[in-house]
Amino acid sequence: MAQHKSAIKRARQNKKRAIYNRANRKAYREAIKAVRLAKTVQEAEALFVTATSILDRVASRGILHKNNVANKKSKLALHINKMKAAQA
Repeated sequence: MAQHKSAIKRARQNKKRAIYNRANRKAYREAIKAVRLAKTVQEAEALFVTATSILDRVASRGILHKNNVANKKSKLALHINKMKAAQA
């Protein structure tokens, strides 16, 4: 257990940040999963807009790196394009 005042404060802050990061991580993972499990192209495109918004927010908060977010958005766009091609 922490003995110094600064170490006690650091432990307290780390707990708060872990909860904050966990909540944000869950939000973006659920958004990505929703796009991947969408049945129709229209549904996937609508969910892609919300997922993009969530991913951008996570990047701006420093939870994920902006390049990581760009890769995730790119993969989702590819997935939607494959759905469109399969539908046509």
